[in-house]
Amino acid sequence: MDLLRDHLARARAGGAVFARTVAEPPWGLRLAGTIQLSLHTVVRGRGWLWFGADGPGRTVELVPGEVTLVRGGTDHYIGHEPGTDCLEPDEFRARHATDGEPDSPAATVFLCGAYRFSGDIGNGLLTALPQVLTLQAAVGDPLRDVIALLSHELAHPEPGQPTVLDRLLDVLLVLAIRNDFRHNPNAPRWYHASTDPRLSPALQAIHENPSHPWTVPELAAISRLSRAAFARTFHEALDQTPMQYLTDWRMTLARDHLRTGELGIADIAHSVGYTSPYAFTTAFRRHHNQPPTTWRQQESAHNAQPQPHNTRPH
Repeated sequence: MDLLRDHLARARAGGAVFARTVAEPPWGLRLAGTIQLSLHTVVRGRGWLWFGADGPGRTVELVPGEVTLVRGGTDHYIGHEPGTDCLEPDEFRARHATDGEPDSPAATVFLCGAYRFSGDIGNGLLTALPQVLTLQAAVGDPLRDVIALLSHELAHPEPGQPTVLDRLLDVLLVLAIRNDFRHNPNAPRWYHASTDPRLSPALQAIHENPSHPWTVPELAAISRLSRAAFARTFHEALDQTPMQYLTDWRMTLARDHLRTGELGIADIAHSVGYTSPYAFTTAFRRHHNQPPTTWRQQESAHNAQPQPHNTRPH
């Protein structure tokens, strides 16, 4: 069990969306902040990315061989130059070709992707990322091969393309998150702890089987440490006890189950390690100050509220 893979597998809400575009200047595209995670890469030419409808503040140049991820929350813009007029996605697609090869040497060929995440696990991954993250692919870096394969796949549709694109996007996302988390002191504690050979076996066991009635001695034995040494090392790395981490992870899984509405309380209780619905409800109430049924009702009511027009997904 790879903890990053586990988080990504549980966080993905569905297949990603990707498009290849050929655009000649002037061109500009607005992307709504409701897109949870956008991915941009230029195959030929160059472009610019910025925030702010009233004009560019911070700008990021998009050049071949790099991949830029943008976390949602704020609208962002890409264009042939900073501050150019930007169209809504539907109008942009109608005006610019989405496939084929460029006829003009001034044309830019670029790829845009959009990921959807679900639940608290997905939100946890997103909030750990910076607003903008750019990956640079040196000569010989496999990242360049992934980008080239993406561009070729989008330009030459064949049977099975959605599956191929989904897998390639997963590769890009893993490379980006791994690159950022490895060097980011604010990366989730579980990521750095998962690379510690003293803690990795216990964390993998918890994630692989969260319903098991784990104890500190049992987790310590898996990690080949004494109980005291394991508890101390775990707390130093994750700022909580092993049992607190286990409970938090179970509650995270429970909230995502409650949010989807696919399982009843008894099934959720069993899946996250509680012997009865009553035991689960007691633990959930202690953790959230309300029973799971109330939490689910409030979450459903919140999600049913209409979104403001200016933040509607495109």
